[in-house]
Amino acid sequence: MTRHKDDGVSRRAIVGGAAAGLASSLVSPAWASATGSADPPVPVDPTTKYPKPPFQKQSQPWPGLASKMDPRPDHGETSYKGSGRLAGRKALITGGDSGMGRAAAIAYAREGADVAISYYPSEEPDAREVIELIRQAGQKGIPVPGDLRDQGYCEKLVADTLNGLGGLDILVMNAARQQSPSPSSTFFLISLTGR
Repeated sequence: MTRHKDDGVSRRAIVGGAAAGLASSLVSPAWASATGSADPPVPVDPTTKYPKPPFQKQSQPWPGLASKMDPRPDHGETSYKGSGRLAGRKALITGGDSGMGRAAAIAYAREGADVAISYYPSEEPDAREVIELIRQAGQKGIPVPGDLRDQGYCEKLVADTLNGLGGLDILVMNAARQQSPSPSSTFFLISLTGR
């Protein structure tokens, strides 16, 4: 506290100290009720939280399974906590078994949406994991395996989603194929862009 030359403690110091004490007494109970703990969280350095390269060389035939990767990718299986932002919504996510589609399916379910996922039939083990995570979030999960290159399957996918979920609010067109280019194709792409 600052002292005034003549009379000891200044009014500003008294009011400032009282305000800080009042704010502290109000924040602590609110923090404790929101987090279940009176202590604020300890920051975690994200650069030390996850696995780091070098990783072992690994290859799978297309389309591959996330469950066979080492280390396994983090799609939010244990880290993502929802807050009900999509309560009552119904979502269809193509490629919902792995990668960004899997992360979206988990997040949407934890935000309160029922979720249908499409995936290539050989990705069934990964898709089963995602459907189980959707159900653990208390939501309806619908697996619809098939090949998006087939128009008949695409029509069935939408019909099964509408029937299974009772509607459709959100469509995430995520399905894709990832492959590593050969060095010569990389050079060709660079040449086309002029870089």
